[in-house]
Amino acid sequence: KMAEEEAVQTFAGILQEIYTSPLNLSLLGLCLFLLYKIFRGDKPPEMDDVEEPLPRLKRRDFTMAELREYDGLSNPRILMAVNGKVFDVTRGKKFYGPEGPYGVFAGRDASRGLATFCLEKEALKDTPDDLSDLNAMQQESLGEWETQFTQKYDYVGKLLKPGEEPSEYTDDEEGKESKDKKKD
Repeated sequence: KMAEEEAVQTFAGILQEIYTSPLNLSLLGLCLFLLYKIFRGDKPPEMDDVEEPLPRLKRRDFTMAELREYDGLSNPRILMAVNGKVFDVTRGKKFYGPEGPYGVFAGRDASRGLATFCLEKEALKDTPDDLSDLNAMQQESLGEWETQFTQKYDYVGKLLKPGEEPSEYTDDEEGKESKDKKKD
């Protein structure tokens, strides 16, 4: 019976020590949190939630009207033009999708908006924009955006001016570029 009383007293002493010291309370909280993380674990996302990546788009050139179709709404693929080059930015849909901060540029020529840091629809034109009125700093900014897109996203073709004929792309060009990207 004495051992039982001693055990209860020891347990009460430990509890008192834990609850009266802020450091011990913090450590207890941390231990409980870690136990929760260990036992709960990071459950893998349901298979329904994981989207299959879209197949690589065959290289081709786009008119302004054709580019508009790839806005993430009417088509799950999202394309954007920067300085006359069209990029597949689908994997960056958190930024360029309909709900993203740059969603206004989806399916459009984003050159003027990126160069001038303007995310309003006024920065978008429905006709090809020659960008000749941009100042040197804006031109430089646009060049930096173009470099960033070239490094991060797949180049899929160029944005055609009215009357311009589309280029003929071969499978060899596409294969060569993906090998070049893998080397980097």
